[in-house]
Amino acid sequence: MSSQQQSPLPAAKLTRRSFGTAVGVTALGVSSSEAVAEERPFRAARGRSSRRPNILFILGDDLGWADLSSYGSTHIRTPHLDRLGRQGVRFTDAYSGSATCSPTRFSLYTGRFPGRTKGGLAEPIADKSVGLDPTHPTLASLLRDAGYATALIGKWHCGYLPDYSPTKSGWDEFFGNFGGALEYYSKLGLGGEYDLFRGDVREGDAEYKDLRYYTRILTEAASDYVRRDHDQQPWLLNLNFTTPHWPWIADGDEEESAEIVRRIKAGDRQALWHADGGSLAKYKEMVEDLDRSVGEVLRALRESGQERDTLVFFASDNGGERFSYNWPLSGNKGSLQEGGIRVPALLRWPARIDGGQVSRLPVFTPDWTATLLELAGARPHPAYPLDGTSLAGYLTRDTEVAERDLFWRVRGERALRRGDWKYYRGKSGRDQLFDLATDEREQADKAAARPELLAQLKAAWERTDAGLLPYS
Repeated sequence: MSSQQQSPLPAAKLTRRSFGTAVGVTALGVSSSEAVAEERPFRAARGRSSRRPNILFILGDDLGWADLSSYGSTHIRTPHLDRLGRQGVRFTDAYSGSATCSPTRFSLYTGRFPGRTKGGLAEPIADKSVGLDPTHPTLASLLRDAGYATALIGKWHCGYLPDYSPTKSGWDEFFGNFGGALEYYSKLGLGGEYDLFRGDVREGDAEYKDLRYYTRILTEAASDYVRRDHDQQPWLLNLNFTTPHWPWIADGDEEESAEIVRRIKAGDRQALWHADGGSLAKYKEMVEDLDRSVGEVLRALRESGQERDTLVFFASDNGGERFSYNWPLSGNKGSLQEGGIRVPALLRWPARIDGGQVSRLPVFTPDWTATLLELAGARPHPAYPLDGTSLAGYLTRDTEVAERDLFWRVRGERALRRGDWKYYRGKSGRDQLFDLATDEREQADKAAARPELLAQLKAAWERTDAGLLPYS
């Protein structure tokens, strides 16, 4: 039986996954038995009609797979995101397109493997030499050509001005930061520059800059956008929070902010990494603030009257960092072990999809690009074929998704998933094989027991790799 066809568990039998869900929901006042009973295996509700959906695509930054209470966290409460999942579909086996920030964003915006483009080879982008080529079609440009209004609010991290920008790659509007990280109050980036822009112009001047906590600013901007009168025009909003990415600063931590700013201005190029800061308690504050912020944007969407016809998707851009809770997965951000690429993923579309569902279908970032294009009636560019598979039929027509390979490549590591089997080679250089159905922690190497399968998956990985740009 494939992972997407598993039978529902009887209420009395808890797997590690369902136990984690039960514990997380119990923390919110719902019993574990109710948690198991509430979630049922995904099945599309066929035959419904709807206009093309608005699309609200939300990314958290470096959020771990189990950092939401609905994914097993016992100490972080995320009621708004948990509710979003209960109103739609929670994906247990969703993956990012890569193990770090900018390559995953390349895979979302292009629908292709990061290694298809020069900018995607940077893991992540750290200078102005590369970025998302404005001539490359994107999710935004293709949707705009199909009649959508498009906006990106928050973190871009796909190249710097003057050559690269969201407004050069299909987004009508941009408000946010270009770099991979910024200090939450001062908006100083990795190079010490002020990194808050409206379009391609820095927001404010020497007399005025918005020095409020960044997550507040993004939440306000996104809420304003969804409340706007779009005059029946469908819209795409990419809302890219920087939370809970370092530096480890929560709303109200002005003193810690001031110390980091002092270090940045003194020439400390490592200040934003905040290696001497943070804690589990601080990380909890940041994730719970992200949850509240998403809740505010969803409330604005509801009050606008557009909730029913808006597809909302939430995920992380890659696995968690050093304060994340990833149990039972191994590895963190930067690794192609499960903890580096498996992410929480929630989807809600009231007009077409029933709530209270869970999907164990293996999916990854490029799939969502293909899916959204199909649902919006937009066509991929024939010269830039997608690497993702559209899930539109699975989500709306109960069409089975054929078994396929999910592929990843980063410097020094490789991975490929087919069904429940995962081929992995880490920095040790040893080819390994794991059965994720029974060993999602990747501890029982089946390479010696299944040499033919290992050889098949390895060959499949190498065929795909041969079509990508080489690392320099």
